[in-house]
Amino acid sequence: MNATATIPPAPQHMNALRQANEVRLARAELKRRVADGEVRAAEVVRACPWEARTMTVFELLMSQRRWGSTRSRSFLTRTEVPETKRLGALTERQRDAVVAGLQRTR
Repeated sequence: MNATATIPPAPQHMNALRQANEVRLARAELKRRVADGEVRAAEVVRACPWEARTMTVFELLMSQRRWGSTRSRSFLTRTEVPETKRLGALTERQRDAVVAGLQRTR
């Protein structure tokens, strides 16, 4: 008989919770860096790092200084991007439009 002990894997819901917390913390750090001006929102849209893939464009715009809901909504209306669109799901045309619009608003 084999006397090796195996450690059962963590339950699936615990792994999902751990992963969700990692994403939430990384996203909060990214939003803080955008708010502090360390990273430009246009750079985030262009590069689309892993922590921003599931973030909405509206959420990213709102993390910038002096960008409230009204300014963010009107910007997205002009660029024809829905405010619920996730960064990772942007088409190239939408991505280019958002980046170009952000560079014009500096």
